Amino acid sequence: MVADIKTIAKRVDNLKMRHAERDARMQQIQAVRKGNMVEVFPELFPEGMPHSMVANFIDVAARDLAEVLAPLPSFNCSTVSVANAKARAFADKRGMIANNYVFNSRLQSQMYWGADWYFSYGFLPIHVEPDFEDNLPRIRVEDPMGSYPEFDRFGRCVAYAKRYLKTTHELANEFPEHAPILLGRLGYDQNNMEIELIKYMDKDQTVLYVPSRNNLILSSVRNPLGKMMVRIARRPGIDEESRGQFDDVIYVQMARARFANLAMEAAEKSIQAPFVVPNDVIDLPMGPDAIIRTANPQGVGRVKLDIPAATFQEQSALQSELRLGARYPEGRTGNIDASIITGQGVQALLGAFDSQIKAGQTILAEVFEDVIKVCFEVDEMLFDEDKSVRGTAQGTPYELKYKPSKDINGDTSIEVRYGLMAGLDPSRALIFSLQALGADLVSKDFIRRELPWNVNVTLEEQRIEIEKMRDNLTASITATAQAIPAMVAQGQDPSALIRSIADVIERRRKGENIEDAALAVFTPPKPEQPMQPETAPPGTQGPVEQAPPSPATPGQPSGGAPQQAAPPQDLASILATMG
Repeated sequence: MVADIKTIAKRVDNLKMRHAERDARMQQIQAVRKGNMVEVFPELFPEGMPHSMVANFIDVAARDLAEVLAPLPSFNCSTVSVANAKARAFADKRGMIANNYVFNSRLQSQMYWGADWYFSYGFLPIHVEPDFEDNLPRIRVEDPMGSYPEFDRFGRCVAYAKRYLKTTHELANEFPEHAPILLGRLGYDQNNMEIELIKYMDKDQTVLYVPSRNNLILSSVRNPLGKMMVRIARRPGIDEESRGQFDDVIYVQMARARFANLAMEAAEKSIQAPFVVPNDVIDLPMGPDAIIRTANPQGVGRVKLDIPAATFQEQSALQSELRLGARYPEGRTGNIDASIITGQGVQALLGAFDSQIKAGQTILAEVFEDVIKVCFEVDEMLFDEDKSVRGTAQGTPYELKYKPSKDINGDTSIEVRYGLMAGLDPSRALIFSLQALGADLVSKDFIRRELPWNVNVTLEEQRIEIEKMRDNLTASITATAQAIPAMVAQGQDPSALIRSIADVIERRRKGENIEDAALAVFTPPKPEQPMQPETAPPGTQGPVEQAPPSPATPGQPSGGAPQQAAPPQDLASILATMG
C-alpha cells in the first residue's frame, strides 16, 4: 500500500526524533575533523585561539583507515557447471556486465569518501539509481549525515529518509513549477535562507517534499522494482544505534588540545613574568646590553612559575589513551620502539588495525553483492536493449555487447571477494604468496585470484604461457645458429640457414611477432607436382614407343631421370642434427 504524504511526514519526524542523539554525535565528529573544536567546547579555548595547537589525530586516523579500506573487491560471476563451456561464457559475460556498472559509476573514487564516512559515522548508504541518459544503473555512495534508515527484525532496510538543506532560490530554480509556493509572496526579494528538503524512499515510491511549506511534494515516483534500491553498510556495535569509530575519543582529543593551550599559556607567562630585583636597585634599565648595578646580582631575575612535571606526563598518557580508544596503533605513523622491532612485535602492534579492515571488508562485500543484484534487476527491467559498452575489468580494458534480457536472463548471482590478502600492503602480500607457493599449500591460480590488486586471472595466465612459449621459440632459433659450424665441418652449405635467421631478424625489425616470423621463414616449401602426360581418348590409344634412355650425366645414376634439388632444411630437421 502506497503511503500518503501525512504518513510519510510523520514517519520521518519519528525517525529524526529517534536519532537525535546520533545526529549530535555526528555533528561533533564533523566539527572536530574540520578543526572547529571551539564549536563543540567553546569554554576550553581562550579568546584569540579558535583552533587547536595539536595535530588533529581523529582526522589523521580516519583518513588512514579510509585509504586502506577504500580499494574495491573483485566482482565475479561463477557457475555450477564448471565443465560446461557455454555456462562459463555466460557467467564471464555477466561478470563483465557487473564490472561495467562499477566502472561507469566511478565507484572506486567514491569509496575513498565512503570508507571515511563508514568509520566516522558508523554506517554508509549506497544507492542504485537509473541513469536514463546512458541507459545504465548507477551506484552512488551517499553522505550519512542527515540520513535516517529504518530496518526490520532481519536487518533489512525497509525505509530510508535523507535530509538536505537548500536555499529557496536553488529549489525554485530546480523546481520552477513550484516556485510561487517555495518563494512566497516576497519572491526573490527575500533573504536567500536555507530550508529543509526531505527525500523519502521505500519499496513503493520515492518522494521529495518540503516540510516547511506544508509538506509540499516536489516530486513523487513509483518504484518500478517493488523493493528498496538502497543498501546500508553498518559498523558492528553493541546495540542498534550507529556509532562511529571516534565517538568516544573525541573528549580525549579535546583534553589534549586543552593541555596544549595551557602549556602554551604557561610558556607565555614564563617569558613575560615580572622582574625581581634587590632593594638597592633604584633604576631598572631595559633593552640589550643593559647594566644593572647591585650588590646582590643573584637576586635579579624573573618570577619563576612552578609547572609540575606530571603535567607533561599526563600529555603522553592522553596520547596513549587516544590511540587505544581509536584502535589506531602507533606503528601506522612509523613510531615503533626499537625494542619490539621483530616480526611478532610488529604483528601485535598492527593486529587491531588489520582486524578493523577485515571486518569492514566483510560487511562491505555483503552490501556490494546486494547492490550489484539490484543493478542487474534495474538493467533488465528498465534498459532492456542492445548495448555496446567499453570499460576496464580487473585491470584489463574490454568492449562488451549485450542485451540484459538475454545475457542476464534473471540470474543476478554475483561473487564479491576482497581476497585472502586484502588489507595487506603489496610487499607483505607478495611475501605471503611466495611462501605459500613454495610450501605447495596453494596453486598459482588461487594466488592470482587472492592478490590485493586487480588481475584478470584467465587473461594473465594466457599471457604468461604465451611469454614462455615465445621465449622457448626464440631460444630454439638462437640454437639453430650453433649448427652452422657443424654444417660447415660436414661440407654442407649453411647459407640457407643464415638467410633464414637474417629473414627472422628483418621481420622482427618490421614489428612482426616472433611466432609469425618463424612460421613464415621456416615453413618448408610444398613439393612441385609432376606434369601428367596427356592421354588419348579411350579406344584410340595405340602402342606407345618408349624413348631410349638418355645417357647418364656425371653424379646421376644411369638410366634414371635427373634428381630434383633438395629443399632447404626446416627448423626441426636442423635441431635434430644437433642431437
